[in-house]
Amino acid sequence: MRLAHRDARREPLAELSRFRGEFYSCLTARSDALFALADTVLCGDGPVRSLVELSLVGEHRRGHGGLYAAVARGRVDADRMRRALASVSLPGALDGRLVLAVDVTCWLRPDAHTSPQRILCHTYGRGKDQHIPVPGWPYSIVCALEPGRSSWTAPLDALRLAPGDDAATVTARQLRELLERLIATGQWQSGDPDVLVIADAGYDAPRLAHLLRDLPLQVLARMRSDRVLRRPAPPRQPHTMGRPPRHGGEFVFGQPATWCTPDTATVADTRLYGTATARSWDRLHPKLTHRSSWAAADGALPVVEGTVIRLDVDHLPSGATPKPVWLWWSGTGATEADTDRLWQAYLRRFDIEHTFRLFKQTLGWTCPKIRTPEAADRWTWLILAVYTQLRLARPLAADRHRPWEKPTPSHRLTPARVRRDFRHIRPKTACPARAPKPTRPGPGRPPGRKNTRPTPRHDVHTPNKTGTTTSLKTKSTTPRPRRTS
Repeated sequence: MRLAHRDARREPLAELSRFRGEFYSCLTARSDALFALADTVLCGDGPVRSLVELSLVGEHRRGHGGLYAAVARGRVDADRMRRALASVSLPGALDGRLVLAVDVTCWLRPDAHTSPQRILCHTYGRGKDQHIPVPGWPYSIVCALEPGRSSWTAPLDALRLAPGDDAATVTARQLRELLERLIATGQWQSGDPDVLVIADAGYDAPRLAHLLRDLPLQVLARMRSDRVLRRPAPPRQPHTMGRPPRHGGEFVFGQPATWCTPDTATVADTRLYGTATARSWDRLHPKLTHRSSWAAADGALPVVEGTVIRLDVDHLPSGATPKPVWLWWSGTGATEADTDRLWQAYLRRFDIEHTFRLFKQTLGWTCPKIRTPEAADRWTWLILAVYTQLRLARPLAADRHRPWEKPTPSHRLTPARVRRDFRHIRPKTACPARAPKPTRPGPGRPPGRKNTRPTPRHDVHTPNKTGTTTSLKTKSTTPRPRRTS
């Protein structure tokens, strides 16, 4: 039995060692220091609070000067790193489908006046009904989701949004390149189900589906509750004069009189939400205009049809009053099984929030006071490599719980629990980094001499086209109903 257990651990250990070797090959400058820094984050005892405290961890074996120099002047081959992340084993849905979640999370830098390319990022939850813009670096991150309830995901790509970038265009290009890498590494093959991409209401789902219409990919996204969609155009009657209509009647989310009979309706009993009722309407599309993201389109605008799903639940785990959730799927002709599969897959999108929280609160992604965005990208790739090693070490980790904590089975360990045991797993894996050489610190600036080259200050880029900061508006006590198409 002991030999069988040893053989079961050998394959995950080999995959972890293989990824560590590939990760080291992606570091093209100051590779030893960057690799040691990643191991230090993995073997730390508690949450990462600052970079300088990482130099005190025993696995680092270097001074704090080399640590900062590696982050500031090292180099990471981002393209090779993306291929390495796409080549490891990925989770799939119950039907074997790859489910990807895409979202934007921000590295807030409100006081970094010397850091360029900062954008006003909308933050939520910093006050009652307040959405405050804070300067920072937004990152678009794509993760593969697991089928069941879990705090694990598989990060596959991270891309920093530069000033002036269109979120839909950048996300479409990011997903296109990611799917090409997944096909090249054999994660998706001909005959497999289409990849499902899940996004929140901040994305223009019809435009994202239109830009990726030539790929084996489906888009599922939440829509605002004040949207107005259109039905298919009615058939043209004979002997009718004039231009044929391109749009049918309105489907107003806030007016049940415009819904008519749903094409499918399902009822399911859930443990967290009680009775979940899902209804779907087929072949609904938004009426596009030559404004906003479609302003640069030439000729007639397309008709992007999809399926609208409304989900109603009895209660929420937090005790708050539940609100209906409107989803838009880029496919048509959804059956009852498709409707249940889609809304359950959308609930798994919130697992990416657990990953973001682990990045920021445990691995210290946003803790360093990094000046340049290039160094921020470098540190971001290290965090993604650290999380991937935790995921690959998941079958190898033992539960090292505190005396006041309840024991957890090995298959239920969270990423933070796996990180506690990585110090004992690390000696069994490949460590291609070389030992540090003894050296002396540089002389630095002579005492009493002032800095004659002050760092330039940079303005914060605003999301509007005029370049001026928009004023924040307080929420009205008597809001008027809104209609967005």
